[in-house]
Amino acid sequence: MSQKEKHAVFDTLRQNTSPKLNSKWIKASMLGTIWASSEIVLGSFLHNLKIPFSGNILTAIGLVILISASYKWREKGIYWRAGIICAMLKTLSPSAVIFGPMVAILSEAALLEISVQIFGHTIPAFMLGSMLAMSWNLFQKLFNYIIFYGSNIVEVYTRIMQYAEQQLQLEFDAVWTPIIILLCIYSLLGAAAALIGIYVGRSITKSVDNSQLVKFHAGNEQKVKESSGFHYSILWLAIDAMLMLATLLLAGRANFLLWTLLVLTTAAIWAFRYKRALKQLMKPRLWVFFVIITMLTTFVFTRLQPNPTSLTHAVLIGVEMNLRAIIVIMGFAVIGTELYHPKIRSYLAQSYFKQLPPAMELSLEILPALISNMPDVKTILRNPGAVVRQLFAYADQRLDELAINSKQKGMVYILSGKVGSGKTQAVKNLAISLQENNIPVTGIYSSRIMENGETKGYSVVNISTGNRTKFLHQDGSPEQEKIGRFYIFNEGLCAGVKALKPNGFSVTIVDEVGRLELDGKGWYHSLLALLNKPNSILLLTVRDDFVPEVVENFNLSPKFISIKQAKNYEQLTQRLIKDIKEHEKLEV
Repeated sequence: MSQKEKHAVFDTLRQNTSPKLNSKWIKASMLGTIWASSEIVLGSFLHNLKIPFSGNILTAIGLVILISASYKWREKGIYWRAGIICAMLKTLSPSAVIFGPMVAILSEAALLEISVQIFGHTIPAFMLGSMLAMSWNLFQKLFNYIIFYGSNIVEVYTRIMQYAEQQLQLEFDAVWTPIIILLCIYSLLGAAAALIGIYVGRSITKSVDNSQLVKFHAGNEQKVKESSGFHYSILWLAIDAMLMLATLLLAGRANFLLWTLLVLTTAAIWAFRYKRALKQLMKPRLWVFFVIITMLTTFVFTRLQPNPTSLTHAVLIGVEMNLRAIIVIMGFAVIGTELYHPKIRSYLAQSYFKQLPPAMELSLEILPALISNMPDVKTILRNPGAVVRQLFAYADQRLDELAINSKQKGMVYILSGKVGSGKTQAVKNLAISLQENNIPVTGIYSSRIMENGETKGYSVVNISTGNRTKFLHQDGSPEQEKIGRFYIFNEGLCAGVKALKPNGFSVTIVDEVGRLELDGKGWYHSLLALLNKPNSILLLTVRDDFVPEVVENFNLSPKFISIKQAKNYEQLTQRLIKDIKEHEKLEV
């Protein structure tokens, strides 16, 4: 997607024709997208390798992300909003399962939200909410088994555990013991996730070197294309719901052969119309469970019941439980597909969730960048804290971008020219001339570091104080970041950021805006802050080659100054003074 297309998307979000995203939904969109990107990337990896407790690992990472965010964004209701965004984005995962992960994500976010709402942003609240959220995985699994297989699965489990209790001569209730043990394990995992989230959250609030931390680039972003070729239908949504409800209500009540025929016909219809439903039938795991459940059911109802049933009847009970599970799994998949109907989404746009569609637009805009730039799985698992900090640095970058309105708040001048054309000398002279006319001037310009007639680097000069600090140099250490042949020195970067900090009224000069800023580094964040200031007056020097990208990247409507005009700085000074006075009148 081109830069113009990106800005068109952001402008659309800000127009009155669609709901304007408030700050809470913007942050929730960022948070939910970060969470979803970890679910999509790690989820596919963990499930493909069949790693035990993969769901708990994903939940733990999600909780770390949510709790970490609490140390940056303390708005009420941000968790459940992020949960909705993450749940919606989770449908983009290669997995065909929709409702299970969506319900889990929404429940985890809601439980953490409730805990924080009651007890505040405190360690006990984070611990309790995290333990409840992690424990939800266990209860959801139990609920799923009951929903999928009906009440017979409870009978099968109870009888097997009672049989194990008798055979092993246990002196405690074997029915509840495994559940209690698992609940304790899940709670401990939740507590551990909360502690990691608290640690990472506190580290996020500390000052970091964004130039070293942010590794995401806007150029990698592109809008996720929605699936095409499928014709959504409200009628089919109603039919699917009725078919699912009818088969579940008739289970165990209607003639078994007729009911089985209804199940198979329904499954065939769904498999023909919906790819998601067909994928469910193609999973080997489904048929492995089919055999295991049937065998266990046969064993329980023929051997462990007080009044054993016949082998045929026991097998039919097992088959009925499995067919019921197939209908539930496929039914959730097909209903979830139809819920993407444009009319349903349009209704949401007019409801209490009217912020959701534009929030999803924003999430879909940044999701590809997060996924494509996500570190490898080993790095994530080895150092999740550093990864989370990097993700939030990127979120800050995007929040800064969205803070710039489609209409420029202040005045921006761009002085462009070729390398060595005299741009820096021109702004130095202009700064002196403005100050002589009682116009405050702040900002920075670059000063060459010369050795034996050769340019070895550049210092950054604070216009207000005249202090010079080394910023770029040919000589440096391997751990330093580079641009071209120069190493970047952190002390120069910090000095420049300090000099560009928005204060009272002044003309702010930023010399040599270029590749670093286009990559989200250098003076990038300072420029965004200055551009968002209503009465800002900026003078940027930009090489000719970078002018189009700078204008598009920062969404500028600048007044251009040629190098020839700049060299006549006395005349240019009078022009700027006139513009400044007109600008002040408009501000009043």
